[in-house]
Amino acid sequence: MAETTYRVPDVNCEHCVRAITEELSKLPGVERVRVDLGAKLVTVRHDATVSDEQLREGINEAGYDIAA
Repeated sequence: MAETTYRVPDVNCEHCVRAITEELSKLPGVERVRVDLGAKLVTVRHDATVSDEQLREGINEAGYDIAA
């Protein structure tokens, strides 16, 4: 399993946590999604079949942008 972390500046409430978690959890191969509101970080535990592009698209689909 791998872990990928993204900085998502607009994450600030439980709705944000739910939206991102639900969207990323739909992806086959995603084992766990952890959102740290204080640090504005989204950490995804996933297998090798999940690409960075898929994770980024999932966060975007939930309505959030990843910091550059």
